[in-house]
Amino acid sequence: MSKFRKDDGKELPPISTASLPDIVFMLLFFFMVSTTMREVTLRVKMHLPEATELSKLEKKSLVSYIYIGEPLPMYQKTFGKAPRIQLNDQFEPVESIQDFIIAEREAREEAEQPFMVTSLKIDDNTKMGIVQDVKQELRKSAALNINYSSRQRTER
Repeated sequence: MSKFRKDDGKELPPISTASLPDIVFMLLFFFMVSTTMREVTLRVKMHLPEATELSKLEKKSLVSYIYIGEPLPMYQKTFGKAPRIQLNDQFEPVESIQDFIIAEREAREEAEQPFMVTSLKIDDNTKMGIVQDVKQELRKSAALNINYSSRQRTER
């Protein structure tokens, strides 16, 4: 029974910290691999409309995003409050959509080009006039596979 007796004179050995750097680097490596960085800085207000019948895109690497909405307050002094089109990180006029689609096609392999999708992320309060203009430019550039981004409607 001496095995279970409390020894008053002995101190506990210190905890070994030799494996601590390995654990820290494993965690760091895990988060570096599993985290994706935001590719575009939003410059427009984005409150997506709600929808009930949604489907997820299969291959997000083939998706090109066009953002349409009112500029954020820090850009309103320069660009006003009217809805604007954002391609990548810049505000662009409607006429530059064809150049944007051509550049997106050239960035992909030839086998992937027929499967490219253009996703329109449009603010809830945006008028349809600018959206129709964007759709006309997409037709001119033969980008006919269009997706409208929305969020899932929650039942109240």
